[in-house]
Amino acid sequence: MTATVDIGAVRTEATMDARPLTCSIGAEVHDVDLAEVGRDETRFTELKALLLHHKVLFFRDQHMSRGEHVALAERFGPLEDHPVVGSDPDHPGLVRIYKDVDSPPERFENAYHCDATWREKPPMGAVLRCIEGPPVGGDTMWVNMALAYERLPERVKEQIEGLRARHSIEATFGARMPIEQRLELKDRFPDAEHPVVRTHPETGERILFVNSFTTHLTNYHTNENVRYGIDYAPGAGELLRYLQSQATIPEYQVRWRWTPDSVAIWDNRSTQHYAVQDYWPAVRKMERAGIVGDRPF
Repeated sequence: MTATVDIGAVRTEATMDARPLTCSIGAEVHDVDLAEVGRDETRFTELKALLLHHKVLFFRDQHMSRGEHVALAERFGPLEDHPVVGSDPDHPGLVRIYKDVDSPPERFENAYHCDATWREKPPMGAVLRCIEGPPVGGDTMWVNMALAYERLPERVKEQIEGLRARHSIEATFGARMPIEQRLELKDRFPDAEHPVVRTHPETGERILFVNSFTTHLTNYHTNENVRYGIDYAPGAGELLRYLQSQATIPEYQVRWRWTPDSVAIWDNRSTQHYAVQDYWPAVRKMERAGIVGDRPF
């Protein structure tokens, strides 16, 4: 049986077997060969419609080559490199995130974040495949940040309307670097400023858009918000921490247990994710293709 999927500008007859995993976000798609989807316009159109609806899609037993992985991701748009992690030399844009006994997990992934919001144009999304995983642990969680915004109290929505915030690679990836290297990284990637609430360019949803890369609110210190200087320092910081904390609410989340050749595709514009680092010294090897996005508005 087919159904119509109608999300934003994408409308298609749904034939893929997509089964929701929670009431708020995520679906596992069964009996689909993603390598074939990457070569088929009709199938890809349906995949994209499902992604816009569920925000993250999961697949098992996807025996793709690296070339097929990249080809699928490139259907969404051009791929981007990562200035710290780097790409596979034979497949630009395919980032290898390999953790084993000799490389204990770095404490970047186990924070709620949208990928690379320190860019002026953060990624649209990503296709992540598990190459090797621990026997238990190493799950990843995703959060529906459109729902997080929708369920904010109305007084908070009014308070954050029009606010903007700064996002930094220097304060995150750069913090562990020697100062000269850290400042060089900041020169290459100056802090980006984004709206606290962005609008999804395809669905029109309003999305709470602050995460662990966000350092501070940039236009909070106004006469309306600050009577005395003391109002600014705790007021802006406490508001930002409150907004960041919305990603931790379980009702907005889905949790995925990885197995070799399982794949997740997510919309980075409307979600955050958190990679649980409970598995070391077990091995976890992942490969991610990140897709160039647009400037948030």
